[in-house]
Amino acid sequence: MRFAAGLGLLGFVVPAVAAESGYLAAWIGLVGLILVLHFGLFHLLALGWQVAGVAARPIMQRPLVAQSLGEFWGRRWNSGFRQLSHDLVFEPLLQRYGPAAATLAAFAASGLIHELVISVPASGGYGLPMAYFLLQGVGAVAERSVLGTRLGLRRGLCGRAFAWMIAGLPAYWLFHSAFIERVAIPMFRALGVWG
Repeated sequence: MRFAAGLGLLGFVVPAVAAESGYLAAWIGLVGLILVLHFGLFHLLALGWQVAGVAARPIMQRPLVAQSLGEFWGRRWNSGFRQLSHDLVFEPLLQRYGPAAATLAAFAASGLIHELVISVPASGGYGLPMAYFLLQGVGAVAERSVLGTRLGLRRGLCGRAFAWMIAGLPAYWLFHSAFIERVAIPMFRALGVWG
């Protein structure tokens, strides 16, 4: 269903919106690609491996039901990358610098990778993906703080609201205008999604 929904966005919604707003069409197209790849194709690949007897889990674990920012990034969104950053960045720094610094370093590593795959191809918007991921790190540290615990940022309605405020609202930092104009729109045009 998610795969089909992504194809529907790419095949029908993006072309219908493109004439009115290239930015909106590009954002819808990016959501469509995420549905097709991360939630669709990668999920189907995991199921295929499971049928072959390999205990492969889908990389996306229902992120929309996350009760906190930490749960969103730590258990539900792109578990493959999370495991990699945990093993290569977080764990080596944990004993020496503590959980807060290790968390910030793991998110900074993610920011660097996203700079390389988003800002560098776009030749602009430098620093925005890094700022986005540093904000995620600060949010993850804050929700585990004494104040964050008192405010209930790790569960329930407050936790969900905090997670979506931190992860969702500044998403335009991640997919900044230079990326939309110089990468996303030309990519969708090249794919034939709109003329």
